[in-house]
Amino acid sequence: MAKSETTFLCSDCGWSGEKWYGRCPNCGEWGTVNEYHPPKNTLSHSKNSHSVQRSSLPVTNSDDLVHRVTDFTDNNMKSQMRLQTGFAEFDRVLGGGIVSGSVILIAGEPGIGKSTLLLDTANHIAQTTNKVLYISGEESVSQIQMRAQRIHALSDHLLLASTTNLETALTLLENEHPDLAIIDSVQTIMSNDNEGISGGSSQVREVTRSVISIAKNFNIPTLLVGHVTKDGSVAGPRTLEHLVDVVCQFDGDPQTALRMLRATKNRFGPTDEVGCFDMTDDGIKEVADPTGLFMSDSNLPSDGTCITFTREGHRSLPIEIQSLVTTSVLPTPRRAVNGVDSSRVSMLVAVLYKHAHIRLLDKDLYISTVAGGIAKEPSVDLAICCSLGSAASGCPIDHTTAILGEVALTGEIRPLPYIEQRLVDAQRMGFTTFIIPMRQVIRKEERFKSLTIIRVATLAEALRALHLTTRFNHQGR
Repeated sequence: MAKSETTFLCSDCGWSGEKWYGRCPNCGEWGTVNEYHPPKNTLSHSKNSHSVQRSSLPVTNSDDLVHRVTDFTDNNMKSQMRLQTGFAEFDRVLGGGIVSGSVILIAGEPGIGKSTLLLDTANHIAQTTNKVLYISGEESVSQIQMRAQRIHALSDHLLLASTTNLETALTLLENEHPDLAIIDSVQTIMSNDNEGISGGSSQVREVTRSVISIAKNFNIPTLLVGHVTKDGSVAGPRTLEHLVDVVCQFDGDPQTALRMLRATKNRFGPTDEVGCFDMTDDGIKEVADPTGLFMSDSNLPSDGTCITFTREGHRSLPIEIQSLVTTSVLPTPRRAVNGVDSSRVSMLVAVLYKHAHIRLLDKDLYISTVAGGIAKEPSVDLAICCSLGSAASGCPIDHTTAILGEVALTGEIRPLPYIEQRLVDAQRMGFTTFIIPMRQVIRKEERFKSLTIIRVATLAEALRALHLTTRFNHQGR
């Protein structure tokens, strides 16, 4: 009896075996082992389908291989120009634009705006007389046209196609040979030579490899749309992220218009850049200066508010943290947070009680950032503590004061990286006071003459500098 060719693969770690397990024996994850059937080497499929796959993999002999080998020191090697997307924010995340023949994966939650971003990008590139091919496996051509009309993304050089068949998509890429190809999405395209289900690990792997082969052989830069799982990671096998050249995460709060584009893998540029975009009725717009997005417009003093600076890529963004402290009527006090780390808030409440004698353990605490900002790095600890202290004491913190520092369990304020850029932005935005850790090193501190820099060594010292401890003790809370 012939041995079965059926194998089982783990979508997370890539483990393979001949037996199915509910839990992967390699990485320990549950429900990630799926049946995988290798592609059939038969001629049972249509001739057109088979010829498309063959044409994407040209046969080479030994002489051809010799000619294709290039010396790194060859002076005839010329760096190819990057294709500009029409969004300066997008280009910066990619490292200056789209490299010829590269495959870029754009992942994000449903409805976050991935298709809108790529359709706007396709329109910008098509306006420069470049041919762009947009292949959708999720929408019909008429649906794409309706969205293109709404966001004013119609162009004579923008070609649309709707198919879920891999062989058809590859044929379109070979015949049209566009300057840019967009496939939306990789989970909806299926190969006839693979018996896996649509969106399954084997199908996604097969589709991605075929698209990469076409992109490399014909020098077609390709943008792939990818789905994400419930925990925010890219759906499909982990090998998908290894196969492509660039992996970008497009995220944001669906309740707000702000969107962030981050590169988690980039073979042609940095991975610490962040692009900011704004979702509008007319499509997506880039935000060149997002410094005022996460701050309230009111200049009136209000207790419980505190401004800090977080770092997004090479940018430092001011974020306003708001806190509300009320008497709890529940056996277990409520902790509701938005935009900050809930587990870190619990730790900071204990540190406030131990080292600053501010009792909040029996209070209901509500902590949120403005406009859906994210303040989860340790450097915002001190700002959260000061915001809670201000809310508990009823004493407001001046809006021209910014606070930064990591709070240790001992109550010590620890230094943080990239302080100079945050001080530069604070000075540019009109802040007059900046509270930082005592042991923070600042190069060329004389540059910040308009800023009153207050150094504090402990949490209690920071609260005293803001007169929060005195007010708190005076009210007897």
